[in-house]
Amino acid sequence: MKAPKPFLRGDHYYIRRRVPARYAPVEPRGYVHICLYTDSPKIAAHKAPEIWAQMIEGWEAMLEGHDAEGERRLKAAHNLAQRRGYRYLEADAVAKLPLTEILKRVESVVDKRDRLNMKEADAALGIAPKPSLTVKEAVDEFYKVAADRVQGKNDDQMRRHKAPRKKATRNFIEAVENKPLSEITTDDMFAFRAWWLERVAKGEVLAASANKDFTYLAAMWRAVARVKRIDLKFTTDGLALSDSAAKKRTRVPFSDEWITGTLLKDGALNGLNADARYILLGMINTGYRPSEGAGLLPKEIKLDGKVPHILIQPNDNRALKNTHSERYIPLTGISLEAFREMKNGFPRYASNSATLSATVNKFLVENKLLESDRHSFYGLRHSFEDRLLVAGIDERIRRDLMGHGLKRERYGLGGDMAHVHGLMSPIAL
Repeated sequence: MKAPKPFLRGDHYYIRRRVPARYAPVEPRGYVHICLYTDSPKIAAHKAPEIWAQMIEGWEAMLEGHDAEGERRLKAAHNLAQRRGYRYLEADAVAKLPLTEILKRVESVVDKRDRLNMKEADAALGIAPKPSLTVKEAVDEFYKVAADRVQGKNDDQMRRHKAPRKKATRNFIEAVENKPLSEITTDDMFAFRAWWLERVAKGEVLAASANKDFTYLAAMWRAVARVKRIDLKFTTDGLALSDSAAKKRTRVPFSDEWITGTLLKDGALNGLNADARYILLGMINTGYRPSEGAGLLPKEIKLDGKVPHILIQPNDNRALKNTHSERYIPLTGISLEAFREMKNGFPRYASNSATLSATVNKFLVENKLLESDRHSFYGLRHSFEDRLLVAGIDERIRRDLMGHGLKRERYGLGGDMAHVHGLMSPIAL
């Protein structure tokens, strides 16, 4: 499109352009005349293309909301307000502005023939309707507005991230209904609580299942509402169910005697597939999370050099739980032997660790290798942590090795690898 050519009329330069057909739905004029408020041909030549570009941008913003209601209309109003040089405010906030500002906004929504332009009114007077997003729609919307939270997760991790949130959504719809988020009340939330309470009382589910649903839904809805400018009316105070069984479900560590006398007994793990077996052995003296061990790449298994170690870091196989999880762990004892056997990693579970724990736990149960019915595969991580604690190893180093956050400022590097290896060697199994 050619740049508009200014022409002088009286004391000022103007531009006159035909309105592109694309903008006919939002601009009734066939031509527009725009004063550049200058008598300088040089300044006019500079301002003309900028002014025309602003007109185009304004029409685009208006067009964006032409055939849509709700979210798109609101977004268009925000964009148009910005183009016009004022901040978008909702109608009640506009009403509280100084009278001169209100009049300025009112004048901007009518054309020279005193015809109301609804797109301009949305932007200037804040009358665009707020978007309506239902409980069911909020799940997909959450993964758009919170994409940064799941960045780097592989397909298996994404499936496991989505599954409980989708389940919580289905439960809410069954117990209450598929309401717009803006219409959900505290009464609705407690009706959902009552639905769960009945199931817990019947012994069908644990209170923890209900509390997870409450947590997942509230977090999703608040994240979506912040971005979509939806006013939420409910509170979650007092929603959680009392979970008296939580203590019984706490993962308990294996004793050192059980690990050495039962799990590491000759032939005890022979029936377990090689990848799962060596991940288990690697966990004994590293305390890594199962998914962290399973997702290791060959380049992250460092067996050469003064201190053999593994690097736990985000990679193509999986994301990490949090930033604290990124770390190195020196290899000692049976775990070092395991990685010497599996220096290329664990391809069977590299990007699909979901079945790993189920496979290992099933094997441990069937072969009577669990110390009690409260023990599980994950208990090996806590056994390692307990040994660090009993050995008197500094909290900073313990938390670094476990991939936990530190509840105080971190200073320095926390000890070099050789130093940490020296602390770990005496407690290795």
